[in-house]
Amino acid sequence: MDAIQQHMLDTYRAAQLAEPAPPPPGRHDRAVLRDLYHHWLTHPPHPARPALEDGTPSPTQPVRRWRTEPRGPGTRH
Repeated sequence: MDAIQQHMLDTYRAAQLAEPAPPPPGRHDRAVLRDLYHHWLTHPPHPARPALEDGTPSPTQPVRRWRTEPRGPGTRH
């Protein structure tokens, strides 16, 4: 079931129960992303913890590439 079908089902259930309809999917995406970005700007990572627990680099660490030597001529980079 995709988001539109779930929204249609939730809207139907809300109408049957005389409740307000839920917001459409994606309506608050911009606000959530803006809040996350604001949180990221105001709460920088701690310098003693350079990476997250799952191994992803923090914003202060440069991303390392697996391949350090260039590929041969005629190959895609």
